[in-house]
Amino acid sequence: MKDMLNMLKQAQAVQSKMKEMQAELEQLEVDGVSGAGLVAVRLSAKGELRSIVIDPSLAKPEEIEILEDLIVAAHADAQTKAAQLMQEKMQSVTGGLLPPGVKLPF
Repeated sequence: MKDMLNMLKQAQAVQSKMKEMQAELEQLEVDGVSGAGLVAVRLSAKGELRSIVIDPSLAKPEEIEILEDLIVAAHADAQTKAAQLMQEKMQSVTGGLLPPGVKLPF
């Protein structure tokens, strides 16, 4: 019974830390770049696109397709960084309670 109470307390502590982490992730941002810095995007750590910066030299009609591809590549770069950041935060919150490779739905 005592072990069960300890597990319940640990689960509640983890749940509380997860809520705090969710709020923190809303504030954290990551930048993704492509084309040697010609295109940059900023995402929240949860993957929400916050901004796009495009070098003015790319604003030529004949370069639109390249520009679109660079935006997609910069976004993918930022999403990868956001996923890594979330994984690091989860490991610090759970303190090894979850087995490696377990993905949570957020």
